Amino acid sequence: MNRAAVMPIAAVNDFVVKFANVNGSGSASANELFAKAILRMGVPVSPRNIFPSNIQGLPTWYEVRVSEAGWLGRRGGIDLMVAMNPQTWDADVAELSPGGYLFHDSTRPLPPGRLRDDIVPLGMPLTAICNAHYADPRQRQLFKNILYVGALAQLLGIDADVLDALVAEQYRSKATLLDANREALRMGRDWAAANLPPALGLQLRRADAVGERIFVDGNTAAALGCVYGGATVCAWYPITPSSSLAEAFEKYCLKFRVDPETKQNRFAILQAEDEIASIGMVVGAGWNGARAFTTTSGPGISLMSEFIGLAYFAEIPVTIIDVQRGGPSTGMPTRTQQSDLLAAAYASHGDTKHIVLLPQDPNECFEFAAAALDLADRLQTVVFVLSDLDIGMNQRLCAPFAWDPARRHDRGKLLSHADLEAGREFARYKDVDGDGIPYRTLPGTHPERGAYFTRGTSRDPKARYSERGPDYVYNMQRLLQKFDTARDLVPAPILRLSAPPVGAPSGATPSDAEAPAGAMPPPPSNASANTRLGAIHYGSTTPAMDEAVAILESSGLPLDTLRIRAFPFPDSVRDFVLAHERVFVIEQNRDAQLRSLLINEFDLDPARLERVLHYDGTPITARFIVGAIRERTAS
Repeated sequence: MNRAAVMPIAAVNDFVVKFANVNGSGSASANELFAKAILRMGVPVSPRNIFPSNIQGLPTWYEVRVSEAGWLGRRGGIDLMVAMNPQTWDADVAELSPGGYLFHDSTRPLPPGRLRDDIVPLGMPLTAICNAHYADPRQRQLFKNILYVGALAQLLGIDADVLDALVAEQYRSKATLLDANREALRMGRDWAAANLPPALGLQLRRADAVGERIFVDGNTAAALGCVYGGATVCAWYPITPSSSLAEAFEKYCLKFRVDPETKQNRFAILQAEDEIASIGMVVGAGWNGARAFTTTSGPGISLMSEFIGLAYFAEIPVTIIDVQRGGPSTGMPTRTQQSDLLAAAYASHGDTKHIVLLPQDPNECFEFAAAALDLADRLQTVVFVLSDLDIGMNQRLCAPFAWDPARRHDRGKLLSHADLEAGREFARYKDVDGDGIPYRTLPGTHPERGAYFTRGTSRDPKARYSERGPDYVYNMQRLLQKFDTARDLVPAPILRLSAPPVGAPSGATPSDAEAPAGAMPPPPSNASANTRLGAIHYGSTTPAMDEAVAILESSGLPLDTLRIRAFPFPDSVRDFVLAHERVFVIEQNRDAQLRSLLINEFDLDPARLERVLHYDGTPITARFIVGAIRERTAS
């Protein structure tokens, strides 16, 4: 193909840029500066950091989706590749869409055949410029990244004052670094202006599409949710991708949980020797009345299972935030999956069922982390918040966090000293109200009454050791009743019918325009009149799913969707399935875990639920979902 005949991609505020770097090269802060500058111009971005789990020097990538329409999922396809890693050059070049742009270091001439005829090369001698300007080897490496940000700003139309303001914020207390970064940005701009095309087909224009949304990662959001939710104890063991959640919790506790007069900490954060010890500490803290949580990932859940079973059977409030990664075993520590759903729902041996909350973004990470602490106390059980690496470690635009100052923490059925003093009957494992939830006391509540022996073995309603069949059956059935009670307490699913709501705001995604469907009407109200196709999804698949639905409907393929936000499922989930001839279940794991859970809990016909599975470690894309559904509906 003749390169002169290539039709370069042309788009305004709607494209994907990918940076290919070397881990440890200092590129992360430069790439984040690029993304934030676009955001400051009022154009939504959705960045994703793709990094190795091994040592410094391995390949790393940073992908930025630019979408004035507000789509935040991965789209698929790359329009501009910033290729800074020779080791991954061939794969990076191959990933570019036809007509895309390849920005690269042209200090050394490329051997023949290293470029494609259907892309637009943009060479800049970054190494030569840095070698001529900086004497220090580390500065040469670091400022090479800032140089290419300056050049891209010139090519794409990023306002210079926006970048200047961001650099000033980052280095406001370090005048030397501030001046050096400003100079590097200017050098990059000037060289690009003098030597590269005056503008690319990809361009940025100021917009007003961000609104009041905030830019934050899910781990930080969940940590703040734990603070607002009243957590005072966190015991954890470092594991990717959850470690930053515990670190953020400590940061916020130091800000909000230190007594202003005595300077004493009103919190305890313990880095345990392993995951087994960490969950043991959390169980002990929960038994003592503290609001306690641990944060981990799949391998940690495996190690914690015996303690999880103890907390379930002894009915001790415990919150576990699982930031999922690829498995099994060590798997892919720095890649994302929805691989722990069944493990969380049924963790531990014997007949166990756990509450599982499924946030879609940082806003729900904040909301669900606080809600989990309430649910754990109210239901006296283990509650999982199931995030994943894509939500937890990547910054995402989301609605601002909201908190009602009048909200009080729900401690559940706690008998006080006054209750016991007044002669209130206490039987630790007796169902008094018909909801399966017994009353409990905390250690030290009363010197003579309300004490009981906490055990992991079978007992009668008064907590006395018993292996009598009727006592065991009573207890197990009561635990099921408690689980059933939870159906009306957990976050309700979100129903979206294929006909969009009248008056939905421009640019709103389908999930933005819908309300919770906890009391979804019976069939056929949970299916739109013009479709018999449905789709069920959850968590981090949501941004790509929303965009996929819009694409499918614009091409004449209407689709009702249901976003599940918690387990146990309400009956409305079963009704949604039964109201449609075919229901696609979209998830990011190999074995269709959500589909299995739906079939198991509702005894559904497996033929009604069709798998759409993506599990290569990268976030699912709208293009993948669209392609999978079109392929199945075409046959």
